[in-house]
Amino acid sequence: MTPGIWILGNQLSFAHPALQQFTLSPRPPVLFIESLDFARDRPYHRQKLVLVWSAMRHFAAELTQAGWDVTYCTEDTFTQPLKAWIQRYRLEQVWLMEPEDFPFKQILESLELPCPLTFLDNPLFLWSQTEFVDWASSRKSLLLESFYRESRKRFQVLMNGKEPEGGTWNYDKQNRQPPKGELQPPKPLSFAPDNVTQAVVQQVKQISQEGDYGDIEGFTWAVTRSQALAVLDDFLQEHLPQFGPYQDAMITGEETLWHSLLSPYLNLGLLQPLEVIRAAETAYRERNLPIASVEGFIRQILGWREYMRGLYLYFGPDYSQSNWFDHHTPLPEFFWDADKTDLNCLHQVLKQVERSGYAHHIQRLMILANFATIAGLSPQAVEAWFHAAFIDGYDWVMQPNVLGMGLFADGGRLATKPYAASANYIHKMSDYCQSCSYDRRSRSNDNACPFNIFYWDFLFRHRDRLKGLGRMNLMLSHLQRISPTEQAQIQQLAQDWRATQGG
Repeated sequence: MTPGIWILGNQLSFAHPALQQFTLSPRPPVLFIESLDFARDRPYHRQKLVLVWSAMRHFAAELTQAGWDVTYCTEDTFTQPLKAWIQRYRLEQVWLMEPEDFPFKQILESLELPCPLTFLDNPLFLWSQTEFVDWASSRKSLLLESFYRESRKRFQVLMNGKEPEGGTWNYDKQNRQPPKGELQPPKPLSFAPDNVTQAVVQQVKQISQEGDYGDIEGFTWAVTRSQALAVLDDFLQEHLPQFGPYQDAMITGEETLWHSLLSPYLNLGLLQPLEVIRAAETAYRERNLPIASVEGFIRQILGWREYMRGLYLYFGPDYSQSNWFDHHTPLPEFFWDADKTDLNCLHQVLKQVERSGYAHHIQRLMILANFATIAGLSPQAVEAWFHAAFIDGYDWVMQPNVLGMGLFADGGRLATKPYAASANYIHKMSDYCQSCSYDRRSRSNDNACPFNIFYWDFLFRHRDRLKGLGRMNLMLSHLQRISPTEQAQIQQLAQDWRATQGG
C-alpha cells in the first residue's frame, strides 16, 4: 500500500521520516499546500509568511530535482487540494510528520478525506514526547537546569566523562554583562530575495488586508538549507566567540548583537538541533573559544528549546488558558503600531519587530513580556501577538515561553517567580532610558516611567499571592517603605494609563 507524503510548512527537512523510507525509486508522490485561509487565521507578520512559503517552494524544488514527484498547491483551504491529490494518485493513506501544535493537529484530524492520515514521529527534536513525559513524570519539580544537565549527559555535549567541560554546568554569571563603551558587533548574514522569494513577496502583498502587520520590503532571511547552513557557519566564525558576555544587552541601533538568528531555521526544519550543537562544540574544541559563550549558546538549544517543546506537550492544550493573576487588560494598540507609544524602550523593540519579525530573548522577556505582566495585560492576547508577530513563533514555542516564562500566567508551573522589573533593570542592561522622555528614577510623579508605576502597582495588587513565592520576599519587603499616600498615587496613575491606553 504505497502512501502519499504530505509535507507541512514547518517540517522542511530531508530527515522527514516518510522521505527517509523511500530512498530508491519508485517513490510515492509528495504534496505541499499553501493555505491562504490558514495564513489569514492570524495577523501574521508579512515576513513570516514570506519565509515559510518561500522556504516551502525552495524545498519542493529541491525534492523535484532529487527525483520526487511533487505537487505544489496554493489554495484557500487544505481540504480541496488534498482530496484532488488523493484521487489523482488513488492513494489509500497519507503520511505526514506529527505536527507540534495542538490546534493544527485538531485541524488535521477534522479533515474529511477519502483516506486516512498517518502521523509519523517528529525527528526535529532530540527528546521525543514519550521520553520527556517519562522524565517529567518522575520529578517533583520541572527545573530547566535539571533537564539541561540530563540532556548534556544523555547526548554527551560539553562533557569530560561524567563531569561538565570546564568543571561548571552554567556560566550565566559571565554572560549577563551590561553594555559597556562602544560595542561593535558583526552584521548578520543576509540574503537578497531571489525570483522565488520575490514571487512570494508579491503574493503576500496581494492577499494583505488593511491592518496586516509588519514590513515586507526588508526581507533578507535565509530560505534554503544551504543558506541556513551559511548563517550557522557565519555565526560560529564571527559571532559565537563574543556571544556570551553581552547576550542580555540591549543597544539602540544594534538589533542582533552577537545572537545567532538560527531559531527560524531550526523551527522550519532547515537545520537540525544536534548538528548545530555539534558544530558549536567542534568550534569550541578546535578554535579554543570561550566556554562561557559556547555553553550559553548550546543551553539555548539543548536546554531551553527542548525544554519548551517538552513542557508544551506535557502540559497539554488547557495550558493555553492559563491566567493565574486574572489579568484582562486588552492589548494596547501600540503593539501593532510602535509609533503609538512614546516610551522609548517599547518603541525601539516594537519598531524592530515591525521591521524584521525579530527581537532577541531579553528584549522579548524583559521589555515586552515584563511590561505585559506588570501592566496586567491579558495573557491570551499577549501570547497571540507573540505568535503572530515573531518570525520564529509557533504554538509550541510561544505558549510556554510567553504564558509560563514571560507572564507567569501558569502560577509557577514553569518558572519560580515572575520576571517583573522596574526601569532600573532596563537602564542597567540597555541605553534605551537615555533617549526617553520619561523619568526612570520616579514611580509616582506625572512624568514617572510607566515601568516603575506598573512594577509597584503590580506588587501592591498581587502581594497576597506573591507572598507564597519565596524568591519574591525581598521585593515585597520594599512595599513597606512606600507611604499610603504614594501608594494611592501609584495605583491611580496605573489606573489612568489603563483607561487611556490599555486597548
